[in-house]
Amino acid sequence: MISPTRLAIFASAAGVPIALLIGVLLPGAWYAGLAWPLAILLLAGVDALTGPHPRRATLQVALPRTAPVGGDADASIEVAIARGSGTGWCEVALANDPLLLMADEGRLWLPLVDGKGSGVLPILAVRRGNARVDRLWLRWKGPLGLVWKQAQRDAALTTLVTPDVRAVREHGARIFERHALQGLLTQVDRGDGVDFDALVEFRSGMDRRAIDWKQSARHRKLHAKEYRSERNSQIVFAVDSGRQMSEPLAGLPRVDRAVTAMLLMAWIVLKLGDRVALHAFDSRPRIASGLIGGTASFGELQRLAGDIDYSSEETNYTFALTSLATVLKRRSMIVLFTEFADLTSAEFMVRASARLMATHLLLVVVLRDEALEALVDKMPQDADDITRAVTSAALLRDRQLVLLRLRHLGAHVIESPYGQVAERLIAAYVDLKRKDIL
Repeated sequence: MISPTRLAIFASAAGVPIALLIGVLLPGAWYAGLAWPLAILLLAGVDALTGPHPRRATLQVALPRTAPVGGDADASIEVAIARGSGTGWCEVALANDPLLLMADEGRLWLPLVDGKGSGVLPILAVRRGNARVDRLWLRWKGPLGLVWKQAQRDAALTTLVTPDVRAVREHGARIFERHALQGLLTQVDRGDGVDFDALVEFRSGMDRRAIDWKQSARHRKLHAKEYRSERNSQIVFAVDSGRQMSEPLAGLPRVDRAVTAMLLMAWIVLKLGDRVALHAFDSRPRIASGLIGGTASFGELQRLAGDIDYSSEETNYTFALTSLATVLKRRSMIVLFTEFADLTSAEFMVRASARLMATHLLLVVVLRDEALEALVDKMPQDADDITRAVTSAALLRDRQLVLLRLRHLGAHVIESPYGQVAERLIAAYVDLKRKDIL
């Protein structure tokens, strides 16, 4: 169905040749040929002047105060236009912000009932920071449907996009529930550690080397020493925020994927009595926190993670890891979140990691490049597809060679899809803690 506005435009355009024809055939009545388009223009003027003035329209938009990166930051919209507008719909538009991804480019159509309407504009937070919407637009058609009436409003709407801790709330407690009193976490805390915990009666299945013969002779029953894992181990999260880590992976920057996994692991680490620290870097160290302990300190770690910026600079592994090693006074477990695309930068990372592993335990975490893997697995349709597949296969091969070198040096390596990296991190940490390698 053709809208009244388009119909008026077509009618006005059709009146032009008619006016010319009348002017040629009846020179004395040339003005009669202008009656049609003039009538259309007159009706449009009446449509513009009647109905509510744009200044009388009210537009209210509300954004959430905070939103997790990768989460929803939907805008609630309410519109009030005085009766007599002659339209059942209006359109609302919001000025976009690079930190937010708005549905339909920030536009939303709302049905009006008695001149009022409300709705929700879906918005996805795609980067951390302080998102701002400073301008709003509202438009609707006049009573005759021939013209648009538009109102513009200045706004100061802000949303703080924070690191995603939904995994901590949703999965953190479930990990402890899944590993209850007889589960994995309790075995980590008590069992094959190095710190003496208690003297218990010897049971079948216990290590015979743990038998305390003097106490057994005194009690006339076999008793064994029970140990627990050492607490206050130092876990340092080294997060690369350079150019490669700032590139998107499935819609979100890699560094945000890494921060989400880091926060879930940090919460588990703090619950188990160990201490954590954060070290973020690109071309030079940017954040270097002290060690914190206890779950009450998790909020401080979350705040520090929110300060990790997106960088366009290349990562300097030598400077960053050497600076980290100088501030660590005792053996620590260093969890390095990074990404590399060329063998040159990877070579610097391997050399810096080798010096670091002389004293510390290193766990390197990289996210699988599913885009490259998809190019390799895709059935080629033309020569360009073959070229892309060969190039991608070469990059993946170089990547595996670098990870293999790290493993040969003694580093622990996790290469995982972004959706599974947190679970694999926690499993690796718990396994290393049980073996008293930390």
